Amino acid sequence: MRRYHAEMTSMPVSERLGSHLKRAEQALNATKTAVLKPAGVTVAQYSALLHLSTNPGISAAALARLCGVTPPTMNTILNNLQDRGLIERTPHEWHKNVLETRLTDEGRAVMADADARAVRVERALAAEFTDEEREALVGLLGRCVALLEKERPRV
Repeated sequence: MRRYHAEMTSMPVSERLGSHLKRAEQALNATKTAVLKPAGVTVAQYSALLHLSTNPGISAAALARLCGVTPPTMNTILNNLQDRGLIERTPHEWHKNVLETRLTDEGRAVMADADARAVRVERALAAEFTDEEREALVGLLGRCVALLEKERPRV
């Protein structure tokens, strides 16, 4: 087994873990895009609806952090969802410049449909692995995240 060192200047693409992680993410995203299309939402919109379902009243900035997008991107997503009547945004009781975001009844129905579709993908993916393999994969991915967050330059 090879050990990789920070001093390495060249590495074949086939050995770059980042390439494999990106391919897996792209495959998951493409599959979820396809299965969510009949529900009428994008993956980003679904993510926002999912987080809103468990965090009613959350601000756009906090929702952006949960969904892994920038605040301007989240505002675009929320504007589109609001135009479709899936969410409502109201001024916070004490902080009038902060909008609280909640699902509407129609938003809850769309979220339930989209979530059922996304869960089928997640279950199919989970079924590809034994319990031990899933546990190991989650642990390995967690180690990737921890290392990458530690290595990220602070600005």
